[in-house]
Amino acid sequence: MTGAQTQIPDWARRMSPATLGLATFAILALELALIRWTGAQVRIFAYFANLVLIAVFLGMGLGVALGRKHPALFKWTFPTLFALAALLAFSDRIGLMDLGFPDPSISLWGADISRGGVGFLFAVGVVLGLFWLIAAVFLFAAIPVGWWFERMPPLRAYAVDLLGSLLGVLAMTAIAALHLPPLVWLAVGVLPLMLIHRGWWIGFGAAAIALAGWSQQGARFSPYNRIDVVADVGLPELPPQAGMPPEYRLSVNRDFHQYLLNLSDRAVAAGRENSVRPPVQAAYNLPFRVADRSARALAIGAGAGNDVAAALRLGFKHVTCVEIDPVILRLGRQLHPEQPYADPRVRLINNDARAYFEQNTADQYDVVCYGLVDSHAMFSAMSTLRLDNYLYTVEGIRSGWRHVAPGGLLSVSFSVAAGRWMVERLNNVITEATGRAPVIVAHGYNHGVTFLVGENLTPAKVQSRMAFPIEIPVGMLDIAPAARTPTDDWPFLYLRPGAVPYAYLVVIGLLLVTAACGVQRVFGKDLLTARRFDWPLFLMGAAFLLLETRMVTELSLLFGSTWVVNASVFAGVLVMALSANAFVMARPNADLRPWFAPLALSLLAIWHLGAGTLNQLPLLTRGILGGALFALPVFFAGVILSNLLRQASHVSSALGSNILGAVVGGCLEYLSMYAGLRKMTLLALALYLAAYLAIARQSQAAPEAIADSEAEALPSDAPPSG
Repeated sequence: MTGAQTQIPDWARRMSPATLGLATFAILALELALIRWTGAQVRIFAYFANLVLIAVFLGMGLGVALGRKHPALFKWTFPTLFALAALLAFSDRIGLMDLGFPDPSISLWGADISRGGVGFLFAVGVVLGLFWLIAAVFLFAAIPVGWWFERMPPLRAYAVDLLGSLLGVLAMTAIAALHLPPLVWLAVGVLPLMLIHRGWWIGFGAAAIALAGWSQQGARFSPYNRIDVVADVGLPELPPQAGMPPEYRLSVNRDFHQYLLNLSDRAVAAGRENSVRPPVQAAYNLPFRVADRSARALAIGAGAGNDVAAALRLGFKHVTCVEIDPVILRLGRQLHPEQPYADPRVRLINNDARAYFEQNTADQYDVVCYGLVDSHAMFSAMSTLRLDNYLYTVEGIRSGWRHVAPGGLLSVSFSVAAGRWMVERLNNVITEATGRAPVIVAHGYNHGVTFLVGENLTPAKVQSRMAFPIEIPVGMLDIAPAARTPTDDWPFLYLRPGAVPYAYLVVIGLLLVTAACGVQRVFGKDLLTARRFDWPLFLMGAAFLLLETRMVTELSLLFGSTWVVNASVFAGVLVMALSANAFVMARPNADLRPWFAPLALSLLAIWHLGAGTLNQLPLLTRGILGGALFALPVFFAGVILSNLLRQASHVSSALGSNILGAVVGGCLEYLSMYAGLRKMTLLALALYLAAYLAIARQSQAAPEAIADSEAEALPSDAPPSG
């Protein structure tokens, strides 16, 4: 046995194509598990899950490239994961759980910190530290993928890779559907890696799984959120009442979300000595008391049922409530002291509000009430959007307004702790969407303001209907135009007008600089001439990440911003990539340039049409055309990518280059906060055109590249590729 052979670990000697599929299954499952678990334990990552995704891609890209020659690094997956798990499990005890995000350009509920100083440096340091620790986990975990890609036919290896990833998506989708906890998430991602390695190092992996289980601490887990409920903890000013059902405080991803309050007339009367409960009841009663009719009401973002209970108290005969989180709905049924969801007048809908609007166009209501929806989670790790962003666009409010019956009322409640600019922005959105200036009532509950829109509705009429006086600030009625009104193309409600996102720039800049150092270490200092770094595939990776992000955002407008839609998009992308790979295996093509024409045309079609056009069509037609519209560019890009992998002299390095491109694509996605979402399609097109030019340049230099690749051979002890 040669010295080189003794350095090959046992797992690499017994590895098979099936083991490659097991590795990619584990990596995909672990990726989704850590995106969710990190957001549940360190709250700023619940709002910026795409930072975790970028870290995953960076680690995977470097690991796949290193795996070709450094299989012994795989064992470090387990201690690195254990270190990350320990930080996450004890995040509340070491000050990470309540870490504020150091950028005032984004308004986060209770997560803002002051500019500059120690707080800024600490927050940036923690974000960067966790980023690189996550990247390190996936660098080591991806080693088997790079090792095996060099030792079997590239397209066959890629097919196994895609199939394993698809099965990982399906497994984690099932886990989300069953509302299973982090213990299961991490076990599904880590146990396959432990099965591959089998050495004593896997003890660290088992300990990481145990830490995930310990961190649960009685919490519930929905497909969107970690949910913690504490009994007999309502408003601080509202102590528990003797002889009354308990009240609850519900937190989501470690942030306060809502109270489950007893605001019944009996409870208010029993606490006459307390001056807080009556105005809180009045705030919830407001839209239903102001309405001229009390037959049908629609509660959007119904949560655990406070708004629904108010409608029932005021005699509404039919109340439809729409809530996207199934666990919050279930908790409302089980725990709400007024039991509104047990009332036969109530119909529960577990769906995205925009999807409900589009799927039930004929329904009309006397009151359409947007509750305090404020989301605490992203609707996808691939996007900078939050679950509620599309509710508060001009198109989103207009969709709700269409469901208001003649003579009815639209009510939008929102916490405006961020400042007057939020009042201005929402006022402009509602005015543009409805064609009417809203009456603004500042009731103050949870820093709340309610916007009321109806025919001939005036502040005097609102005041005359109020059972308890609520301030209607005259100054807020003279609203100056905000810098930018949210639309479906620019849905960033929480982006402060005029603020410079200096912390974003610092964090993203540091990530790119340090990532470039890692890439140079793996591929060589001069990337422009490095033989193993594949620029066409790198550019394809950046473009594809932007394309996939556009798929998520556009299809969420067509079908709803639900976890089912997101899972379907990811699974659909993998199925189309598998189909493209199978096509190339059957019909390989040496000249890839003709495929760029249909790819460019399909991207231009997405840019020109978009969800706004398709939403005007019937649901079935919309689904067929929307699916086809996004399937085509994925297929064309997949054909090009598979052919490039087939032609690559170092397949693991080529695949690593492609994954690293996704890192840049993830960073470029932040440009949507300024340029809008549609322009990201044009940016993806520009990157694909750059890939086309890089391929053309490589074709001209092909003879020299072949000579160089033949000079750099695999180690003599390694089996031949293919």
